[in-house]
Amino acid sequence: MTGQVVDSHLHLIDPDRLDYPWIGTGNELDTSWDAQRFAAEALRVTAAIGGEAGVAPGHAGGEVSWVRSQAAAHPWIRGMVAQLPVEQPGALAAGLSQFRGDDLIAGVRRNLQDEPAGCLSDASLRDGIRRLGQAGLPFDACVRSWQLTELAELAAACPDTMIVLDHLGKPRCGTDLAPWRAAIAAVAARPNVRCKLSGLTTEAAAAACRGDLIAALHVAIDSFGVSRCLYGGDWPVCTLATSPDAWLDVVLAALDQAHATEAERAEVLTRTAMRTYQLRPIPAATPSEGVSR
Repeated sequence: MTGQVVDSHLHLIDPDRLDYPWIGTGNELDTSWDAQRFAAEALRVTAAIGGEAGVAPGHAGGEVSWVRSQAAAHPWIRGMVAQLPVEQPGALAAGLSQFRGDDLIAGVRRNLQDEPAGCLSDASLRDGIRRLGQAGLPFDACVRSWQLTELAELAAACPDTMIVLDHLGKPRCGTDLAPWRAAIAAVAARPNVRCKLSGLTTEAAAAACRGDLIAALHVAIDSFGVSRCLYGGDWPVCTLATSPDAWLDVVLAALDQAHATEAERAEVLTRTAMRTYQLRPIPAATPSEGVSR
C-alpha cells in the first residue's frame, strides 16, 4: 500500500478550448486529457496539482478558468501552477493582482527549457522570480540539464523564493550522467530548491532500462533529501513512454533502494507537495468518481 499520493505535476489539456503550440496537429497528445480521464488511469493518486500545459500566451487566462472548472467538478484537484511571464513586470503585476486571494493558484511557471544560454541570468527574470517569493508563490523551473548551473545561480540570487525543479532537470537516462550529477548537487545545495521526481521516461535514451531511471531518482533523493523531493506523474506527457501507475512504481522502487522509512515515503508522496504549494489537508476519503481512488 502507498497511502496518500499527491501528484504534483498533472497537465490537463483540451485542444478544442485552448491553443498548445508545442503539441501540433496529429500529435498523440492532440486530444482531450481531462480530470475524468486522469482519474481512470491514475488509480492510486489521491490528490493532484494541475500545471500549466504550454498554452499560447493569450490563452493563459482561459487555461486557469478551465482548470478551475475541472477542480470544481473534481475536488481532488487541490491547486494549479499557472503560467505567467515573470520577466515582464507589467504582466506579472497584473497576474499577481488577479491571483491574490485565489485558492486555486498554488504556484507559477514560466517554461525556460527552450531559452538560450544566459536566460536565467536575466535581471528582469530574476526580479520577477523574487516578486513571486514576496507574494508567497513558488516558481516551477522547467529546465534542461545543461541549464542546471544557471539555475543554481538563479536560486542563490532569489533566496526568498521557493523554486521547484521539474523532472530532475531532464537528465538523459541511459547515457553518462556524471555532468548532471555534479550540476544537480550544486542545485541541491541551494536550500530554497525542491525537486520533482517526474518526467524521466520521455527524456530517456532508447537504451535506458528501468534501473537507469531508478538510479537517477536515487541521486535526486540523496542530493535533496526526502523533505525536498515530491512525486510528479507528468500526465499525459508520460503516456508517450509509460503509464501513471508504472511510473509510480518506479518512484516507489527508488524509495525502496534508498531504504526510505514509511515516514520518509510519505514526505515524497504527499507532505513535501503539501508544504511547497501550501495545500489544504486532503480529506480522509476522496469522493468516488466511478473508479478506485
